[in-house]
Amino acid sequence: MDTRRLLRTAGTVIAAAGLLISGCTTGGPPEVAASAEPATVPDALRPYYDQKLSWRDCGVPGFQCSTMKAPLDYADPGSGQDIELAVARRPATGPGKRLGSLLVNPGGPGGSGIGYLQAYAGIGYPAPVRAQYDMVSFDPRGVSRSSPVECLTGPAMDRFTQVDQTPDDQAERARLVAAFKEFAAACETRSRRVLPHVSTVDAARDMDVLRAVLGDEKLSYVGASYGTFLGATYADLFPARVGRLVLDGAMDPSRPSLDLNRDQTAGFETAFRSFAKDCAKQSGCPLGQGGPDTVAERLKEFFRKADAQPVPSGDPARPLGEALATTGVIAALYDESAWPQLREALTDALNGDGAGLLALADSYYEREADGTYANLMYANAAVNCLDQPPAFSGPEAVDAALPSFEKASPVFGAGLAWASLNCAYWPVKATGSAKPLKAAGAAPIVVVGTTRDPATPYKWAQALAGQLDSGTLLTYDGDGHTAYGRGSDCVDTAINLYLLEGRPPADGKRC
Repeated sequence: MDTRRLLRTAGTVIAAAGLLISGCTTGGPPEVAASAEPATVPDALRPYYDQKLSWRDCGVPGFQCSTMKAPLDYADPGSGQDIELAVARRPATGPGKRLGSLLVNPGGPGGSGIGYLQAYAGIGYPAPVRAQYDMVSFDPRGVSRSSPVECLTGPAMDRFTQVDQTPDDQAERARLVAAFKEFAAACETRSRRVLPHVSTVDAARDMDVLRAVLGDEKLSYVGASYGTFLGATYADLFPARVGRLVLDGAMDPSRPSLDLNRDQTAGFETAFRSFAKDCAKQSGCPLGQGGPDTVAERLKEFFRKADAQPVPSGDPARPLGEALATTGVIAALYDESAWPQLREALTDALNGDGAGLLALADSYYEREADGTYANLMYANAAVNCLDQPPAFSGPEAVDAALPSFEKASPVFGAGLAWASLNCAYWPVKATGSAKPLKAAGAAPIVVVGTTRDPATPYKWAQALAGQLDSGTLLTYDGDGHTAYGRGSDCVDTAINLYLLEGRPPADGKRC
């Protein structure tokens, strides 16, 4: 599977850690939405901007849900073809002045904004922020409750996740290419209507409609991981409507697919080396003692053995081969709080029980116990393959790039290079391309980067902050993916001050 921009947040990784449903209060703004600026909304889009949301109970205490319509194709909004988008909010709790809506996005692409809101942001964001903002999110088009992209059946997805992504011979290469083609063909068969219309630009345009129907003159937004690309795209399209934007775990929109994949590969190597250093200090480190290079070689040896002879996992149809084992390790590298879980899972796997690493891989793929999958992986591929041309045109191109990937990560390089091949077979041609986003004229935008982030390397945050005309960089010197709400008082205080009072941190501030 293409890992490009399969980017998670602290709230969504490792068996949905921290995503617990909790009760909240109700109430909120008037039901009638304010109109967007008449001079800037084309007549064909006016019915969408002027629609009224009818809020209802979500079934989760304290949250309200609605459905918003948007044109399926923004190039032809008068066609009469609409797409319905699921929206949810938790009204501001007070006391204090209500500041409007704060839209949040957890990343992906393919992450459910509503799931993130109800299980984390709406109850876990700092209380002063939740007191003054209506906490709002939506499932972007193609995701979860919003005309989801569908591809493989559960059993077929089980088989797909086990395909060897470090092919050793021509037969294994052929099987991997066939798997990518089968995946793409299934998406076309089951999701033909929406596939051409789930780009990040489409989602950003939806966000402006949502801003208007919520009654907000400007958009306030916190986007994590891929959500930073979505937020920056919005700012570039609608700079005059930018309110307070936080882009945490930032992407660099100027990097083409090949470079993004290779950069992310290096990011996972950095995160693994941090884990390895920590593991070697533990008396029970399953990979033994020694420096990161020694620990890395032992993990590679485990992967090689799992490739030759998968480890029993408790599920006879899904033994732990190299592909699932690698995914399980990568899943735990998003958040350093998962390192103890990873040590335990590796210990068990080395002793012949792959259940722990399989559970980590299942959390990454959002596989349920009944064998069904959320549509995260399907939406992820659909958005990525529209946003940019493919990283590789075919297996020969992967061969040429393998040395640079393996240099970026001796542990994960080969697998992540081959995983980047899937868009080569996508049934819809890319509509976007790599380019810097400037958002000329926008209000100050806070870009947050973590120095040892595995999925969005720190240099991406530096690049995005430099591209945005009004970008200001906030740096967290630490491990894990994203920074806000992950334990740094310095980061949280700076972002809270910006969201509540409109005062961005000084450019270059470090925490």
